[in-house]
Amino acid sequence: MKEPLLYLCHRIPYPPNKGDKITTFNVLKFLNKHYDVYVGCFIDDPNDKQYKHNVSELCKECFFVDLNSSIAKLKGLSAFGRGEPITLPYYRSSKMSHWVDQTVRDNNISKAFIYSGCMAQYVLTPGTKNLHKVMQFADIDSDKWRQYANASKGVMSKVYMREYRTLAKYEKYVADQFSVSCFISDTEASLFRETVERNIQTKVKTLSNGIDSEYFSPSAPSTLSENFSLDDENYIVFTGAMDYRPNIETVIWFTQNIWSEVIKQCPNSKFYIVGSSPPKQVTDLSKLPGVVVTGRVDDVRPYLSKAKAAVAPMQMARGIQNKILEAMAMERPVMTSKRGIEGLEDYPEESLYVTDSQQSMTEWVINKLNTPPYIAAESREWLEEHYSWDAKLTPLLNYLGANCE
Repeated sequence: MKEPLLYLCHRIPYPPNKGDKITTFNVLKFLNKHYDVYVGCFIDDPNDKQYKHNVSELCKECFFVDLNSSIAKLKGLSAFGRGEPITLPYYRSSKMSHWVDQTVRDNNISKAFIYSGCMAQYVLTPGTKNLHKVMQFADIDSDKWRQYANASKGVMSKVYMREYRTLAKYEKYVADQFSVSCFISDTEASLFRETVERNIQTKVKTLSNGIDSEYFSPSAPSTLSENFSLDDENYIVFTGAMDYRPNIETVIWFTQNIWSEVIKQCPNSKFYIVGSSPPKQVTDLSKLPGVVVTGRVDDVRPYLSKAKAAVAPMQMARGIQNKILEAMAMERPVMTSKRGIEGLEDYPEESLYVTDSQQSMTEWVINKLNTPPYIAAESREWLEEHYSWDAKLTPLLNYLGANCE
């Protein structure tokens, strides 16, 4: 019989089709090998309700709470009267709180793994005070709001700056209360250590992302379910959840500043923006020459495998970009910005091009579109050696144990 473990995450850990869900799903698979896992999570997309059984197969017990974004936003406004980050009341639920307390008590749970700072509130209660708690912040979420503030104007800039300040304070409090706090890269961990007291610094660790290189493989079978003629098109691709502001900002910036020049020299080429829930400012990009906005797709791999290259010139970002790892695993050359490459070290430079120069980006894309497809085999070899999920998650067993050094 395996030891029981509480696992909380802010979004159902399936399907693994966007950044945080890729991580939480693979963490769940890993933890299931070693623990009887009790999962509590929110479902913020009605389409995801169909996947409850996929999660149930990987845990001892699971508890799902529907999250209505409109109601959650109203609840978030209460933060202004309490001096707390909006994120906390947004994800606050009496149902979740009751389930956590009862589950910990009834199953004699002594260990907990929490993904996302907003879920820490459920194990900072009297009934959970004796838990050995490990937090996965992933990246410094508060700094994302600072970037939003700097990129915005007027009232929203002030709102975002307030969220940055209150969330940064909360992150430090959580790190003080938890046994271990993890970040997705050594860079993120080092930056966070600089902001906290010495007694907290020793509890800050790295827990990095991996990549399922068997699934993301040029030789793995995949099906194009949407009505696009990829075989007949000369194109580059950007992948990612399109309701995520850093992705929105990036594709708009790239389309306006890079693609507008590329299409003049490569008039028969395409720029595919592949990802779920694109807002109007993204779907409107499809009115521009050569731009295709797909919306939700069943499988991102066909779009990667047939592309001349993948682009990820992130204008605001934190942590490791899964979209880059996936493209590398599919043996596609990748162009990214210095922000986009944060957390990756000693990567193969011949197929992962990093620049913040608009001219260099434009020239690189034109070169890829005007030459035969380049198979970036060295990228895949590097990933298989350094980024398997088991290798990246093995330290978690230590963090969850008595000795967390």
